Amino acid sequence: MSEDLALFRRRLLQNPKQISALAPSSRYLARAMAEGLGPKTGRVVEFGPGTGRLTRAILKAGVPARHLDLFELDNDFVRHLRQHFPGVAVHHLGADRADDVVASGVGAVVSGLPLLSMPPAVREAIVDAAFRILAPGAPFIQFTYGPKPPLPPDSVERLGLRFESGTKVWLNLPPARVYRFYRA
Repeated sequence: MSEDLALFRRRLLQNPKQISALAPSSRYLARAMAEGLGPKTGRVVEFGPGTGRLTRAILKAGVPARHLDLFELDNDFVRHLRQHFPGVAVHHLGADRADDVVASGVGAVVSGLPLLSMPPAVREAIVDAAFRILAPGAPFIQFTYGPKPPLPPDSVERLGLRFESGTKVWLNLPPARVYRFYRA
């Protein structure tokens, strides 16, 4: 069993509400989340990187490590990320505080957070923080396991967003769909 999987399972057993997934994201989901990112994207911010599966895909897409900021609350994941991703800024801070440490003009925010399992106020604070740092026209990229978008219609309207439904990734446990949100 890989070190990442062992860490994921340990954290899942210790804090299932925070992890809120049955398994780490598959490499197929990670690739779908990083689609369109690359060396010309500029700074990229990732919310909830966990063991770094999406992080690896972002870096593999060509985003330089120095242009990547991670926001993670779990102490064990933070230690793991700092050890395995040199040159990447790992912030032990909630995603809702991203604009406290990252300047606006970000090329994309990639989120692995379980938005639909969060209270609406927390969910909206996180998405609002993403759009405070995103450059005009830049996407907030989020996946969900359910049949509906990861933000309910009232939140989309209240935050002034529009979204595009993207790739359905069947090779993930459970299958997931990628969404890209933009300012309307």
